[in-house]
Amino acid sequence: MGENGEGKSPEIFNAFILLCFFSLLFFALGHSVKGYFSGDVPYVNLLLLYLLLSNPVCLIEYIYLLNNRSHRIIQYGLITYIAQLILILVPFILGKEIIWSVYGLLGITFIRWIWLIILLRRYTEMRISYQFMKEHLYLAFPLIITSLISGSAQYIDGLIILTVFNDKATFAIFRYGAKEFPLVLALANGLSNAMLPEFSTRVQMKESLAKIKAKSKRLMHLLFPTAMFMLLFAKWIYPRMFRVEFLRSADVFMIYTLLIIPRLVFPQTIVIGRKKTHITLIAAVLELAINIPLSIWLAHYKGTVGVALATLIVYCIEKIFLAGYVWIKMKIKPVEYIPFKVYSVYCILITILFVLIDHKIINIM
Repeated sequence: MGENGEGKSPEIFNAFILLCFFSLLFFALGHSVKGYFSGDVPYVNLLLLYLLLSNPVCLIEYIYLLNNRSHRIIQYGLITYIAQLILILVPFILGKEIIWSVYGLLGITFIRWIWLIILLRRYTEMRISYQFMKEHLYLAFPLIITSLISGSAQYIDGLIILTVFNDKATFAIFRYGAKEFPLVLALANGLSNAMLPEFSTRVQMKESLAKIKAKSKRLMHLLFPTAMFMLLFAKWIYPRMFRVEFLRSADVFMIYTLLIIPRLVFPQTIVIGRKKTHITLIAAVLELAINIPLSIWLAHYKGTVGVALATLIVYCIEKIFLAGYVWIKMKIKPVEYIPFKVYSVYCILITILFVLIDHKIINIM
């Protein structure tokens, strides 16, 4: 695809149409049920508007990626996210009400929409392809359900906390701690998405496996030390960033930081790239089926930390299931796409560090 019109294709434009359709669908669904929670959620109409507008703009990164403009992603990210930070923080600094920050969030979303329209005109052929939509809805449906199941995990965990402890203070402690280290999540998902086209055919499969192995190794050298640094200082940061009462949230955050262990293994990239999307759905259902009873059981023994521990366990089980499928059905051994020596050393180191901090042998407060 090019800026001069040659080689343009309608695929991205049709993906944009599908994203807009589903955004409108959930916008309408949100409006139909907002009466049940509008009293608890401030500015619910603005929130629904933001959800409607924010989903399609995620295409911007993919347009740049597919057109080998990776440097533009960095420029776009720096400009828009710095602007977003300014528009959200300035009203607080000036002592304005929170609604002005919400307006700022909507404002930067409108700017992203303008950016997206310019890119669509430059890089895509604006022609609707029903065949494309039919084929990709068939492939994407399991991924949509998978995303809904995976995205609901934290809400289910929160519901379990409320049910088991029946205490809003305990729920708040869990929610403040139940955060993955965002750098790990962003870079791991970015690598996975960027590598998907490499596995769309069996041509050069060995080269693609070697590439994801090398790239994940580089990520490990960056992210594991960073995650270990966060582990070291989590109990120092939380009471200073929030209040002393939220020191217990640091224990939950520390376990969520260990999610780097399953995150930096990428069997799902191979599975989705080979269009076996129903397997990811099976993995998500398996994850949910294990997570609920395990979370309830561990919550009784370990409290909020037990629910976080259940999340870590089921994420590991999900990756083991997917790696097993890739090995047994696709005849691709884990060693072909996982840098085992580096990965094993980092997993051992971060686990030892966690145990030392948990047992207060290392204590930075």
